[in-house]
Parts: sequence; structure tokens; C-alpha cells
Amino acid sequence: MFDLPAAQALFDKEGRYDEILVGGDDGARRSLSAALPGLNVQTAEKHDRFTLDGLKDFVGFLKVFLLVFGGIAVFVGAFTIFNTLSITVAQRTRELGMLRAVGMTRRQVRRMVRHESVVTALIGAVLGIAIGLFLAALATTALSGEGLRFAVPVGSLIVFTIVAVVAGVLAAIGPARRASRLDVLKALQYE
Repeated sequence: MFDLPAAQALFDKEGRYDEILVGGDDGARRSLSAALPGLNVQTAEKHDRFTLDGLKDFVGFLKVFLLVFGGIAVFVGAFTIFNTLSITVAQRTRELGMLRAVGMTRRQVRRMVRHESVVTALIGAVLGIAIGLFLAALATTALSGEGLRFAVPVGSLIVFTIVAVVAGVLAAIGPARRASRLDVLKALQYE
């Protein structure tokens, strides 16, 4: 049980508290709330539920924010792969013409460019996942005193790897088509 005059003296003097938690029944909360106007008095169980709901909402928002941020990163990565492959195809015009002259089919040229794109996307995905796991391990180690623990979301990592491969394939469509449509004679004369 609490001492009401002592509580009034403490909170009237200090004036720096906005909210206090009271253990026990709701009657203690009501009497303290009436004695200390302007102070938010809650029972511990109501506060815990409020905090847990707020935390769940924040974690949900954080998940959506990180998914949107990840989607933007995948789009930027796919655009970068597209630009890189376009430049590579332009620079390797003579090489591609040579490959076509010795018997490589258009389909094989498209497949080669797509494979280069997928390898580039997988390298980016593996590096991103490794750096992300390292930073997550550092953060959870620093916050382990708060009850945070490190867990590897294997399912999400597999999904993001598949998304990276698909983005690599989609980014290679234009450059692969352009590489396969090169005129062999003009490509061999290209300097």
C-alpha cells in the first residue's frame, strides 16, 4: 500500500513526472489519480498491454518500411544491372560478332547475357545479405541487455534471393535482345 501524503509531496515538489504506474487494484489508481491531478496514473497491467500494443504497431510499421525500402533497393539494383549490361554489350560488339561468326546462335548470346546478369544480381544479393546479417548481429549484441536476440529469417532471405534473380533476369531482357540482334558483319568491323 502507498502513503498518499508522501506521494503528493513527492509529485507536487518534483513536477517532472507525466505518468506513474501503480501496482495493485484499480482503486489505488483512482485514489492516486484524484489526489494528483494532471498526472497520468495507470495500473501496471494496463500499461503493459498499452506498451505491447504500441510496440506491435511500431514493429509492423518498421517491417512495412523496410520492405518498401528493400523494394526500392531491388529496383535501383535492377536498373544498375540494366545499365551495366547495356554498356557491356556496346563495348563487346566485336567480341559478340566474333562469337556469332564462329557459330554461336542468337539464343546462346541471349542466354550468355542473362547468365551474366543473374551472376551479378546474386553477387549483390549475397553481399547485401552478409552485410545485413553482420549489422543485425552487431545491433542485437549491443541491445542484448534489453532482451533483444539475434534470429536469422531464413524464409525471407530465400525470398529476397529469388527476387534478386528475377530482377537480374528482367534487367537482362533489353541488353540480351540487343546483343542477339547484332549484325555479324558490322560487329566484326566495329572498332
